[in-house]
Order: sequence, then structure tokens, then C-alpha cells
Amino acid sequence: MKVRHNVRAVLLDGGQLVFLRRGWPGGTSYYTTVGGGVEVEDADLEAALRREVMEEIGAAIGPASEFLTLTEPGDKVTVVQHFFRADVLDMDLDRRSGPEFDDPHTGDFSTVRVALDASAVRALELHPPELAEYLREHAENWGA
Repeated sequence: MKVRHNVRAVLLDGGQLVFLRRGWPGGTSYYTTVGGGVEVEDADLEAALRREVMEEIGAAIGPASEFLTLTEPGDKVTVVQHFFRADVLDMDLDRRSGPEFDDPHTGDFSTVRVALDASAVRALELHPPELAEYLREHAENWGA
């Protein structure tokens, strides 16, 4: 069985959570975290996280701490998603450089900010659902 590791970032910026809105023409939009697959050239999970955050939203982040791990068994590949919390130090969308921005078929990758509270998280169609549940229960404590 092959195992693929993904890193995902729940980002805080000025008391707000930063997510990506994903959508395709004629399709339903949903919200997700910044992140992607760990590459062989990444020194570790945190290095992969920093690379993905820079590629997708042009941001530098502070220290990152893993708070949730989800495993999705598959027939041929098991995907392990590592979710990290980190503060945005600076962000410039002009620095985005990920391959998803070169392919028009990958859809919309809009950066969205939401309040750091359970009702704001509840209002989003946030994927995966396990992350949405975790954030509804814990995110408000992050601002303390």
C-alpha cells in the first residue's frame, strides 16, 4: 500500500482565519485550507507546509504546530493529511506561484478571510468535514 502525505494550513491573520474558496464554472463552491502534497525535496512536513503556503497564497508564516491528522484509506493509496495552525507574517498574492495557477481547468483559488468564531466557520462549506467540526469546537480558543 502506497502512502501519500499532504500538509494543510489553518492560517490566522489579524484575528481572522484564512481559507481558499474553490470553485469551477457551473459548479458549487466550497472552502478548504491552503496546502498540498509533500514533495521528495521537502526536508520535512513543516518545510512542505511553508512551500505550499507561499505557492498558493504568497504568504510567509510563523511557527507551525500540527493539531489534527486525518487518514483516508484507499484501494491503492492511503492519504494522510497533516493539519497545522500558523500565523501569517506577511502575504502578497502576487507571489503565488503554484502549478494550479497555470491550468485554467483547476478552477477558482480565491483567498477568503472569516472571523475566528464558531458561527463563521459553521457558515462555510468547509472541507474536509472533520476539520470543520474541529474548528467549530476549538477555533475560538485560538484567539485567546
